[in-house]
Amino acid sequence: MTSPDDGAATPTWPGDRPRVSGYAVVVRDGEVLLAHLSQEPGWDLPDAWTLPGGGLEFGESPVDAVVREVREETGLDVVVGELLGIDSLVHDSSHGPAHALRIVHRATVVGGTLRPETGGSTDRAAWVPVADVPELTLVELAGTALGWAGLPGPGPADVVT
Repeated sequence: MTSPDDGAATPTWPGDRPRVSGYAVVVRDGEVLLAHLSQEPGWDLPDAWTLPGGGLEFGESPVDAVVREVREETGLDVVVGELLGIDSLVHDSSHGPAHALRIVHRATVVGGTLRPETGGSTDRAAWVPVADVPELTLVELAGTALGWAGLPGPGPADVVT
């Protein structure tokens, strides 16, 4: 461990430690809940669909983060179920090197009304027929997680990181 007086550089986010996030695979009546990444100015995001979810707040559990993020991005309330998997991705972001640790659970809707997120990283949410998922452009995590859940993912040309 270094002290502030030893001249060591102070690490800065995001490259100094992993960003931990929680995501949900929510399926109902042959449809999967997806969120579309915002295309608003100021967001440097691909034109693609993702799972509802996002970063943990300090002191928050992954399960609590999933509940909060699904509500923020879709307006729906969920109960979190089975852990499907944990994905680790080291990549270059617009802010420099980043390490994303993404924890994915199944979840079930128990209330709320579907609506878009306002002013956030997603601009709409939708129930998409599982049969239509291969036609969509998905972020890599969404395709991976849908596979963990035994659902079809996108075609090989329809995945973005």
